[in-house]
Amino acid sequence: VVIPHSALANFLRMQAHELAMEPGDGLVAVTTVSFDIAALEIHVPLISGAAVVLAGRDTVRDPAALAALVEAHRPTVMQATPSLWHALLEEGAPSALTRTKVLVGGEALPAALAERLARTAASVTNVYGPTEVTVWATSSVLSPEHTGTPDIGLPFWNTRAHVLDSALRPVPHGRPGELYLSGDQLARGYLGRPALTSERFVADPYGPPGSRMYRTGDLVRRRPDGVVDFLGRADD
Repeated sequence: VVIPHSALANFLRMQAHELAMEPGDGLVAVTTVSFDIAALEIHVPLISGAAVVLAGRDTVRDPAALAALVEAHRPTVMQATPSLWHALLEEGAPSALTRTKVLVGGEALPAALAERLARTAASVTNVYGPTEVTVWATSSVLSPEHTGTPDIGLPFWNTRAHVLDSALRPVPHGRPGELYLSGDQLARGYLGRPALTSERFVADPYGPPGSRMYRTGDLVRRRPDGVVDFLGRADD
């Protein structure tokens, strides 16, 4: 996937603003650099003057060792998949999480885990997005009293979410449709794969001439307030 610098810059600017890290803050990075979400863990603390603590591969695979690392460094921000958060909490929620802004993404966030994290961490943000739209494209901050399956929230800065039918017509609020994403975080396409690029990146009939949108293949519904609920894959 070919990502322009401008797309990454838009993503990092918003994350730096939302996470509000500053000198003295820290992030425990648990993601391998081959996974696109590592871009947040590496770059956002550094552009904010904060510290990055790199968790080794063996530490990430050992919930007890990871819990000890979190206790030792007491990060102000930490990002992980639901699977990793579940393993960490099963080990016993580190008391340090009470000051940690938690990001959860890469997989659907189960209701029970969302509720447990919301009661444990300083804040919890459910993030959603394909690599083709530069890491994350939407987010939803959970309340401490959150219950049920979390939504995937609202689009990032300079990003638009369209819920469309098979003819690319808008679907009414509350009805399921396929999610298409457009805006400044869109990738150029797939390197050396023009046919796949044309299939997944289509003309945006709701944007300026020449603009495109990415067909996610995800089934969603939009609420009247614009918040998006994830329902599953459109081809399931």
